[in-house]
Amino acid sequence: MRGLSRTALTEVEERFNTAAATADLGALAEELFAVADLFDREHGLRRGLSDPSRPAGQKESVLRSLLQGKVGDAALEIAVGAVKAKWSKAGDLPDALERIGVMSAAAEAESDRRLDDVEDELFRFGRILAANPELRRALSDPAIPAERKRDLLAALLGRKAAPSTVRLVTQAVVHPRGRSLETALEEFGWIVARARERLVGVVRSAVPLTQQQKQRLAAWLRATYGRDVHLNVEVDPEVLGGFSVRVGDDYIDTTIAGRIEEVRRRLAG
Repeated sequence: MRGLSRTALTEVEERFNTAAATADLGALAEELFAVADLFDREHGLRRGLSDPSRPAGQKESVLRSLLQGKVGDAALEIAVGAVKAKWSKAGDLPDALERIGVMSAAAEAESDRRLDDVEDELFRFGRILAANPELRRALSDPAIPAERKRDLLAALLGRKAAPSTVRLVTQAVVHPRGRSLETALEEFGWIVARARERLVGVVRSAVPLTQQQKQRLAAWLRATYGRDVHLNVEVDPEVLGGFSVRVGDDYIDTTIAGRIEEVRRRLAG
């Protein structure tokens, strides 16, 4: 898997988590793949929008003028978050957007209750390629037009596979981005697998948590549960101070209101 700055990636993933609640996830995946492809083709644009020395507001303005009306609001906001983040190299920008596109396709599969199918289908397609060298050559040949490859994939997968699987295999075939087809499928499968493993924590706090507080809390929860925990923060003045976190059936309460309630229970016997 290509290495990306964890801090920068977390910032973009948070934008995705906000957008995913109301977005058409399939369309969002396609749009993010298209923006990643744009940055791959336009080297000057990619360098300019990933340059950490350029003001974030300036980069945002350029990107909005370029994409406004061409992609949906969710894809635009995620792309804005990506160009404002600080990456170690220019190629990290399209890498991150493609990764979020894969996450969107995984979320689409999860909402359709087909996440298991997508994992299995990506794996099986990789095995089919290994057993059919001619098919692999046809799908990997840069001289064959993208539309012919799309048609071939439609005939191979069609209604036999989940829509998310078709999106991911098509992206891997049509936009290899310097990888072998097998490597791209493995990367996508890894991201899809992580979608299943991620936990969700609901945080209630009297005031919004700072980015640093959220990162520290997420790191502590990751160490506690052994996997990433996505934080949904709810601001609730009634907690009076501190915060509470619910992860599945586990409940951690450090709020003043929670302590008062605990004292009341003890006094009541």
